[in-house]
Amino acid sequence: MEKELIIKKCKKCGAIIKVINDCKCADCGIMCCNEEMEKLIPNSVDASFEKHIPTIEISGEKIKVQVNHVMEDEHYIEWVCVVTDKKECIKYFKSGEVAETEFKYIKGSKVYAYCNKHGLWMKEIN
Repeated sequence: MEKELIIKKCKKCGAIIKVINDCKCADCGIMCCNEEMEKLIPNSVDASFEKHIPTIEISGEKIKVQVNHVMEDEHYIEWVCVVTDKKECIKYFKSGEVAETEFKYIKGSKVYAYCNKHGLWMKEIN
C-alpha cells in the first residue's frame, strides 16, 4: 500500500491536523504557534504496545477493530481510522465509550489508533 496517514501535532497548543499532501521543501513546513508542527510516527512512543495497537478480527467482508485501552476523561483513544490507497474511514470516540468499531475488510490496508497521551499507533491488515 502506497498511501500513508500523515498526522502532525503542535508541540505548544496540541492542535492536530491530517495532511493530504505534505510539503517537500527543506526549509519550511506546516506551522502552528510560530513553530513547525511535528509529524507523528506510528508506534514510536515509549508506551504499552499492547494497550495501543489496534486488534483486528476479520469476519467475511468486515473487520472488527478494538483497542484494549482505558477510556478515562484524561486518557483515552480519540479515534480509529482505516486507510487504503483510495479511501479513509474514521470513527471518533469519547471518554467512557469502548474503543471498538467495524470497517469494510480490505487486504493490505492499515488501521491507526490515536491516544490523546501516547500518540499514533498502527497495524497492517493482511
